[in-house]
Amino acid sequence: MFEERLTDFIHFLKFEKRYSPHTVLSYTNDLEQFRDYLATKFDSPELKTITHFHIRGWLAGLKDNNQTPRSLNRKISSLSAFFKQQVRLGHMERNPVRQLHALRVPERLPVFLKEKETQNLLEEVQFDEGFKGATDRLICELLYSTGMRRNELQELKEGDVEWGLKQIRVLGKGNKERLIPVNAVLLDSLRDYIQEKQKLPTFDSEHLLVLETGLQLYPVYIYRVVTRYLGGVTTQKKKSPHILRHTFATHLLNNGANIQAIKDLLGHSSLAATQVYTHNNIDRLKEIHKQNHPRG
Repeated sequence: MFEERLTDFIHFLKFEKRYSPHTVLSYTNDLEQFRDYLATKFDSPELKTITHFHIRGWLAGLKDNNQTPRSLNRKISSLSAFFKQQVRLGHMERNPVRQLHALRVPERLPVFLKEKETQNLLEEVQFDEGFKGATDRLICELLYSTGMRRNELQELKEGDVEWGLKQIRVLGKGNKERLIPVNAVLLDSLRDYIQEKQKLPTFDSEHLLVLETGLQLYPVYIYRVVTRYLGGVTTQKKKSPHILRHTFATHLLNNGANIQAIKDLLGHSSLAATQVYTHNNIDRLKEIHKQNHPRG
């Protein structure tokens, strides 16, 4: 019964909630791990008999295997969403997760590039020659210039570029659309890129950025490109595509942008998610005060 409900729930996430493939995979992995735990420890109990004790035992075992509080909280969230739907559909009387509390997570501040490092990335770094180099450059430039997520970049369509209005439509989490302004120089680069793409023997005419083969970008390719080129401009250990998203937000804040505007540009559902960037801004102000105030 659990397996059947799980299949229906994943279908719901994919086709009704329209979550990204990455998010759906995370939910699937979490719920399948819990299903396997129930099968091993409790001989697959009926759905309506599952309680918070079952969940607590599972989480305790994961914690003993050095799972981080952040990872455990994500699993709690996955289970909560699943059981909430089962209650709504009448398969359970109550959501057992509601009797649990989220674990306290140490605050983790966003890692970002300095403005000089970003300038070096976009103006000094030598990208590969030809179409591949043009793709790699635009991957880095779009991630920084728009703050979009990796999967949003991967799914970006040619039709999402609104040339006359100088903006790009981005389809984010929960199928929410947002508009991000872009400058004329970037638009010119995109025009040139599309012309070069059309010279490929075969190509994906729907998606904006493609591989040399003409096929759509895939997540690992984007990750490798960013890691490679960030390695040439920063000594920071973290070099993922999300670093450029953090950099986009931090640079906007440091240069006077309103926190609400940054929230909208990032596509955050709540201001709380955006306010983490204010911590970096406060640290910067403290440093400026220390360096420039007579009694700093």
